[in-house]
Amino acid sequence: MKSFNNFQIITRITTAVILFSAIVSSYILYDTPVTESQGKTLLWISIIAGIILGAETVLFWDRTKKYIAKTSTMISKTERDSLLNFPAPVIIVDEEFNIIWYNKIFAVQVYSEEEAYGLNICDLVNIDINKIFTSEGDLICLDKHFYKARAIHNNATGTLSMIYFDNVTDYVELEYQHRQSHKSVIMITIDNYEDLMSNLRESEKAHAFVEIERLIENFLDGTNGISKKISNDKFYVILEEQHLSKIIENRFKILDEAKRISIGEKGNITLSIGVGYNSKNLAESETFAKQALEMCLGRGGDQAAVKTDGGFEFFGGVSNGMEKHTKVKTRMVANALIELFNSHEKILIMGHRFGDLDSIGAATGMCSAVRKMGKEAYVVVDNKKVLAQSLIQHITDNDIARYYVSPEVGLSKINDATLLIVVDTHNPDLVESPDILARAKDVVVIDHHRLMVKAIDKSVLFYHEPIASSASEMVAELIEYFGSDAKISVPVAEGLLAGIMLDTKNFVLKTGVRTFEAAAFLRKMGSDTVAVKKLFANSIETYQNRSDLITSAEIYRKCAITMTDKTFPDIRIASSQAADELLGIKGVNAAFVIYKENGRTNISARSLGGFNVQIIMENMGGGGHLTMAATSLDATLEDAKAQLRNNIDEYIRNNS
Repeated sequence: MKSFNNFQIITRITTAVILFSAIVSSYILYDTPVTESQGKTLLWISIIAGIILGAETVLFWDRTKKYIAKTSTMISKTERDSLLNFPAPVIIVDEEFNIIWYNKIFAVQVYSEEEAYGLNICDLVNIDINKIFTSEGDLICLDKHFYKARAIHNNATGTLSMIYFDNVTDYVELEYQHRQSHKSVIMITIDNYEDLMSNLRESEKAHAFVEIERLIENFLDGTNGISKKISNDKFYVILEEQHLSKIIENRFKILDEAKRISIGEKGNITLSIGVGYNSKNLAESETFAKQALEMCLGRGGDQAAVKTDGGFEFFGGVSNGMEKHTKVKTRMVANALIELFNSHEKILIMGHRFGDLDSIGAATGMCSAVRKMGKEAYVVVDNKKVLAQSLIQHITDNDIARYYVSPEVGLSKINDATLLIVVDTHNPDLVESPDILARAKDVVVIDHHRLMVKAIDKSVLFYHEPIASSASEMVAELIEYFGSDAKISVPVAEGLLAGIMLDTKNFVLKTGVRTFEAAAFLRKMGSDTVAVKKLFANSIETYQNRSDLITSAEIYRKCAITMTDKTFPDIRIASSQAADELLGIKGVNAAFVIYKENGRTNISARSLGGFNVQIIMENMGGGGHLTMAATSLDATLEDAKAQLRNNIDEYIRNNS
């Protein structure tokens, strides 16, 4: 280093001499005649400066190269030492992301099992290669630690990249704790509380109150949640999400514990629970909880629904809802409908696609009543796809009125002064004509199926009774409150009775006191049970195909499953009837028929109430009722059967 300093001094002196010589020469030569002696002097000075410069070059060039190389080595070593001792894990990877170098802290904190040389970083950790080259980086987890991984390319070679890992474990854990401490809202209501408590002695009521409040207290044991009794049948619970996750994991055991509380001789308590969490604030959680509770009540109660910004998740719901004996709601809906009729010029009524006896019967009954009230009304039905062709033919042959129009004609009749009534479905994807629904300004929904997440959301009146046996029963009750002016004809009454008989399996399933009252009202209107029975008659071909389905059935976990690759005109009717008859086999809790139609695989599901086929069909993209449901899949028959078995396994596992 000292020699190099001397070299620098000599170089500077030489440069100064040359510079001085040049200045002197310029001065002498400037406007002055050049003499021989002066020229010689200048020449010798230049020669001497050149000799000195040459000597410097020869004597010190090797040392200069050594110094430059040494300096470069020192810089490279400094860089390596800096990376090696960098306070964060660092690796260098090649173009295939194989590790070719890593520093000490990476070997200690991140991958200490063995040498990481040659390992592919993608095999070592779940990392998004594209994301790590962005400014945000990629959050990864290694050995119970969280790192924010970022990478940069080597612009010189283009083949190497450096990835460094910023330890953000403390931040992630703090964020998790903060998220877990978010407050969730749980709303609990007792199903059909008024009917349960009516005509009870005060001592029995007091005992029930104590048991219910103890149930809520036990529900919050081991948590830091609080509960508030809003009314005798409703409770608010505020709970941190860290405790809610355990309740969800245990699938709301409080639902089963509530059923152990008996109310006199009227049965056991069931609860409906709405949960709102994973929201922006407490107010939004309360809104979510209210929506979830409404969804539970719309599905018959005895279940819990968890509402987040992504949708609903349901627990329980394996029992039948409790029948309501009061008709106050029916009377109020009937009065509201009369006001809507009076404020509209025309009324269109339609059910679901592939309309059955219940859908067509309910729609025709409503249409007939509206016409008797002096309004223009029509039933929209696609005659090419309807399953209740026998009912339409029966009414057409025996009633002077012409009720039915095609979806195209119905679409031409709709305007802002038209009221649309949808019966026997609340799913916008299942209506007879989605175009009519989209164009309708005012919509009324009358349905008895358990509420689905996807429902018609623009209705001015949503009359939903999951306890009712059928849409025909609901319409018959409404007609009673329309007054004597809305007296329906005999064939229409027979259509309504046929709809009730279809959905109750001849008054066997979901049959309550109000079901028989509706049937008695229709009988009073003149309906003939023999004529109704004839509406269920099938062709010999349909009967044979149904028999083939039954004989090919197999039993899987107390469920009868049958499948066919045949296609015939009445395959939907034969499949549903086969599913009904399979329930007559001893030990069978549910029946499923798998068949092909229009390039899609359909499943028709039935049960006697102890097995909730709606939950299974919902998990497969369909829906329906506790005892009757269906779905349609874009899958092969074998794939659909495998999916069905998996969902049966899951249902039994969750509800064992």
